[in-house]
Amino acid sequence: MKFAVIGGTGLIGSQVVKNLNSAGHEAVPHALTTGVDVITGQGVDEAVAGADVVVNLTNSPTFDEASPAFFRTSMENLLAASAKGGVGHFVILSIVGVDQVPELDYYKAKALQEELLAAGPVPYSIVRATQFMEFIDAVMSWTADGDTVRLPATPVQPIAAKDVAAAVAEVAAGTPINGIHPIGGPEIFNLDEVGRFTLSRKGDNRTVVTDPTAGMFAVVKGDVLTDKDAHLAPTRYADWLAS
Repeated sequence: MKFAVIGGTGLIGSQVVKNLNSAGHEAVPHALTTGVDVITGQGVDEAVAGADVVVNLTNSPTFDEASPAFFRTSMENLLAASAKGGVGHFVILSIVGVDQVPELDYYKAKALQEELLAAGPVPYSIVRATQFMEFIDAVMSWTADGDTVRLPATPVQPIAAKDVAAAVAEVAAGTPINGIHPIGGPEIFNLDEVGRFTLSRKGDNRTVVTDPTAGMFAVVKGDVLTDKDAHLAPTRYADWLAS
C-alpha cells in the first residue's frame, strides 16, 4: 500500500515511515520542509495523490488558544484533498482523555480534530496515546525554578515514542476502524514521582516539590489514563531512561 505521512519528518512521523517501509509498504514523508503546507494548502493535493492511506501527524506550533484554528484548517485541507484523491483510510494521533480536560486549549483543539475527522468524508482511525516519555523533561522544565521543580501528583502513564509509532503504523496498515484505538504505557505513576525518579537516575540534584497548581497537568482532575480495553505498550520507563 502507499502511505502519505503528513508530518512525516518529526519524532513519531519519521518512525512511522520507517516502520511502514520496513513492512514492505511505500510510505512517503511530507512536511513544510518538503513543500507541503497544511495551513495554506500548498502541496497538499500532490502529497495525497495516489495514496491509499493518509497518516496526519502534524501538530500545532502552539498549545494555546491558537491551536484550534490550526487543527481546523489543516484537517479541512487534508480531508478535502483526501476525498478528491480517493484515499480510503485517514489516520490521526490523538491523546487519551482528550475529551475530559476542556480547561486545556490544546486538548480542546485535539478533540476538535477528532470531531472533524469523524464527520469527514473518508473512513478513519484515531490512535489515542498517553503522555510520551520523551516529553517528561519538557514537562519538568515548564515549572523549574533554580534548584526546584514543581509538579502536581497527577497520575500519568508514560509511553515510549517508538511504541506509539509502532501502533500508528499497525493501525494505518489495517482496516479503518471508524473509531478510537487507545494505547498507553505499561505503568502508572504520579507525575511528581516520575520527576523525582527521572532526576535521580540522571544524577540531577534538583528537588521536586509536589504542587497541585503547577504546570499544564495541574488542571487535569482525576485519572486521564487508559481503560481496560486499551493496548499496553511493552517499554517500561526505567528501561527507556537507561537506554
